[in-house]
Amino acid sequence: MRKKFPENFYWGAATSSHQVEGGNVNDWSEWEKTNAKRLSEEAKKRWPDWQKEKFPEMFQEKNYISGRACDHYNLFEKDFEIAKSLGHNAHRFSIEWSRIEPEEGKFNEEAIEHYRQVIQSLKSRNIEPFVTLWHWTLPIWMRDLGGVKSKKFPKYFSRYVEKMAQVFGQDVKFWITLNEPNIYTGQSYVIGCWPPQKNNVVFYYQVIKNLIKAHKQSFNIIKNINPQAQVGIAQSYNFFEFLGGKIINKIVGKVVGYVWSLYFLDRTKKQQDFIGLNNYYRKTVGFKSKKTDNKFSNLSWEIFPEAIYHCLMDLKKYQKPIYITENGLADVEDKYRAEFIKSYLTNVQRAIQEGVDVRGYFYWSLLDNFEWDKGFWPRFGLVEVNYQTLERKIRPSAWEYKKIIENNSLD
Repeated sequence: MRKKFPENFYWGAATSSHQVEGGNVNDWSEWEKTNAKRLSEEAKKRWPDWQKEKFPEMFQEKNYISGRACDHYNLFEKDFEIAKSLGHNAHRFSIEWSRIEPEEGKFNEEAIEHYRQVIQSLKSRNIEPFVTLWHWTLPIWMRDLGGVKSKKFPKYFSRYVEKMAQVFGQDVKFWITLNEPNIYTGQSYVIGCWPPQKNNVVFYYQVIKNLIKAHKQSFNIIKNINPQAQVGIAQSYNFFEFLGGKIINKIVGKVVGYVWSLYFLDRTKKQQDFIGLNNYYRKTVGFKSKKTDNKFSNLSWEIFPEAIYHCLMDLKKYQKPIYITENGLADVEDKYRAEFIKSYLTNVQRAIQEGVDVRGYFYWSLLDNFEWDKGFWPRFGLVEVNYQTLERKIRPSAWEYKKIIENNSLD
């Protein structure tokens, strides 16, 4: 099989503002303060013994407070220089809405200037910026108005998007309006483990409806300001495998797979220039277990490279360009990461050979970072971060990834 990737393929890594910047004041930073103790205590029951022994920091309250995180807000130049040294020609990051509009209707020019410098820092290194406008966090005032559940959310989000498109529209070609709306709605309004911690099906559908409306409005706003802009979402898409031959397993799998992965895309497909695919593993559906010899991440996520091939083949029907906007591994020892990247890219290459229009790959993440309700202990970074000294250290797997980038090939 030909192992070359298409010409002008985008290679890079991704981050999100709340997970790396530090110093954020938003609904998540406030939620952390009141839930850190609970999360540290629940870790005793949540994780198996081997993880508890390997990551004792999960029992510390400070693990669940984002604080200064990686201080990427101040160290972005250094981090982008690392990305450049690793051969990256694209980088996905998010703008923090709570910095841009800390008070309702009042835009912070200092924050706008900061992100202008971030974008220029990337472009000066010939690294294409892929800008995410919402990666789950909300300004405090938006939270107090009801958050994403509020009928006002699409209006206020669209106003923020319009401001960003106006000030950055000439420098940014690729816009991702929403990150993983299905993950957010599931965790926050079905399972109820993320802020605002609601377990309510009615709220769940209200939030989905608002996010669909917000994306559509944002798409039109950005395209009106810059018709050449490319606008999409980053969707978490899992490969659902049916265990056993029972018909019920397949029916349940189809329904769950559609609601989880395709419902949002089907309702926004006319407002998608491209699809961003976030994929980490497969999900099994059925009433029997399946033994496997596959390896697992530090988060006990199965390493199943074929999953991304199946996801890409499913998305082929939309006939849109696809960018893999997240794909990564929590691996503190960097034991499996290089092989993980190569094996997943092998399956990306397979899908390309079968006609899927894949145009870029962003490993998650450039840096170790704050992994939401899990805190700092899961280590996804191509670059290791010492949270005490903020020292950056490039992991060996990052250099192996660079070889693939330089050759634009798996050979």
